[in-house]
Amino acid sequence: MNLKITIIQSELHWENVEENLAMFAKKIEAINEQTDIVVLPEMFTTGFSMESVKLAEKMDGKSVKWMKQLAVKKNAVITGSIIIEEEGKYFNRLLWVQPDENVLTYDKRHLFRMAEEDKHFTAGEERLIVEWKGWKVCPLICYDLRFPVWSRNSLPAFDCLIYVANWPEARKEPWYKLLEARAIENQVYVVGVNRVGFDGKDISYSGNSAVIDPKGNSISNIKTKLNETVTIELNKQALEDFREKFPVGLDADDFEVYI
Repeated sequence: MNLKITIIQSELHWENVEENLAMFAKKIEAINEQTDIVVLPEMFTTGFSMESVKLAEKMDGKSVKWMKQLAVKKNAVITGSIIIEEEGKYFNRLLWVQPDENVLTYDKRHLFRMAEEDKHFTAGEERLIVEWKGWKVCPLICYDLRFPVWSRNSLPAFDCLIYVANWPEARKEPWYKLLEARAIENQVYVVGVNRVGFDGKDISYSGNSAVIDPKGNSISNIKTKLNETVTIELNKQALEDFREKFPVGLDADDFEVYI
């Protein structure tokens, strides 16, 4: 079964949860075709802010409730990361919200020390691999993209990697090259969803959101620096045929990976 993924590449309202929820509600409701997964950027309710104490929500807060409502309404998974407080710790947490209102979570493992994210958030310890519509999906967050061991496939464990991001325009070349590399080395589809516009620190983001096939080819045509909502269909049979014809995983080095 093929999988339809909708990417929402968007500007974000700096540290303004209400405005971001209202904006994304309109964008999601405007999707005029059936989709299986809607992917929002990293910290889509606030932008990439280090004000974790001020902006954090609980797992029963308004943003999680909002995601549940939209997932039910669109009959699709809604996923993206927000700032969550739990037992006195703060997490850059990806929420995978299903239309049955089941919520799965992944806490960002690699915290971006150059922005002092490691001083304001707690790193996650486990990956999340979700089975959805006959696919296995591994969603990760931004800086995780630079770390191939954390993204490593085996068995294979998953068919699609998703990276939600606030990845600045100044480093757009590594972003795109790393998306391609993760697709090629893991023989998976890779979905990278980044924001556009300027944040509250006047950092520019050009988007460069993309869907890469297992051979490293882009199968999307998402314009840079623009608000774009694009739905891409991933072909499961093409993935399985390629893996069978070119089974590089059988010769992979045997070392411990995170499952």
